[in-house]
Amino acid sequence: MEIVILAVVIAVVVIGALGGLVVGSRKKKRLSSQAPSSTPTITAPPAEPKVGDEAETPRDETRKTIEEVKLPLVEPSAFPPVVDEPVAAEPAAPEIETPEPTAGRLVRLRARLSRSQNALGKGLLTLLSREHLDEDTWEEIEDTLLTADVGVAPTQELVERLRERVRVLGTRTPEELRTLLREELLALVGTDLDRAVKTESGLETPGIVMVVGVNGTGKTTTTGKLARVLVADGRSVVLGAADTFRAAAADQLQTWGERVGARTVRGPEGGDPASIAFDAVKEGIAEGADVVLIDTAGRLHTKTGLMDELGKVKRVVEKHAPLDEVLLVLDATTGQNGLVQARVFAEVVNITGIVLTKLDGTARGGIVVAVQRELGVPVKLVGLGEGADDLAPFEPEAFVDALIGD
Repeated sequence: MEIVILAVVIAVVVIGALGGLVVGSRKKKRLSSQAPSSTPTITAPPAEPKVGDEAETPRDETRKTIEEVKLPLVEPSAFPPVVDEPVAAEPAAPEIETPEPTAGRLVRLRARLSRSQNALGKGLLTLLSREHLDEDTWEEIEDTLLTADVGVAPTQELVERLRERVRVLGTRTPEELRTLLREELLALVGTDLDRAVKTESGLETPGIVMVVGVNGTGKTTTTGKLARVLVADGRSVVLGAADTFRAAAADQLQTWGERVGARTVRGPEGGDPASIAFDAVKEGIAEGADVVLIDTAGRLHTKTGLMDELGKVKRVVEKHAPLDEVLLVLDATTGQNGLVQARVFAEVVNITGIVLTKLDGTARGGIVVAVQRELGVPVKLVGLGEGADDLAPFEPEAFVDALIGD
């Protein structure tokens, strides 16, 4: 039994030894296959060129001239080249005009005035030349004067004086009648009134002229034309566009001013007229201007509103300097309606002078007499057309000569 057990132990020991040899040889083979070679290969990154190596020109290379160097071809771009937009040129400043001298302007416009006005004079001369001046003839003379808007009271005065002088004169030649009529019309129009537009304050401030009137009478245009009259007489002018309630009134006035080099002070549409008038006078003083012309609004919705508005303008302006002139612009073609307007404005502001526009388009030259009688102030300027220089100082002699013709 012991022998058998010993043999088994020996056999197990032998088998274990043999197994260890086999395993050891396998490990050696596996390690030998994985071990690195005795001369390993190392791959280094490529060396970077030094700065300037590629740009350096070999010393033995022939240098090229500028003509021999060819520029690289540039492929056309898919996008069109950007072209700078031409800069719009600033609008040229309006050319400053030289207004026509005012001296004798009404005389130069006499032909235009006489074409539309001398119906009055010719009618009177025809009637006065009749052999027998009976009551019917004198009534016709009265009707002629009334149709010409001379007014009732001035007409009666003129007829009475004519009747007396014709009775005393006796024989009446055409030349005598013409001289007689001229003298009586001149007396009616008035030759002793001060018709100069007052544009000198007598102080170190500009003369201040306020222009009033109903819209549609040519008030803003008259203000612009008056600026031309003053510039023609060598005066410097600042315009105040205080008519802010009528569309484009300020633009219209500014255009007139630019034509003669007069600056226009304006504000927003619908703004406060008194504020603009105040600024205009302030600018006129700062610039040392001779005259400040203020164009005002001409609404006549209610007399109270008009009175408040113009009264405020007057008060604000007089904080700088007193008003020297208040000109009322009337349309001669409106006749007696113009007198109604004149009364309203006379109650609102102190009118000092009258401007009659569109006097060339009516045969009612007698309105000159009527409006002077109504307001007690003289006609100082008359408008005789649409031209820029068709506003003329009123001269009684030239006016009457145009009425009765040659």
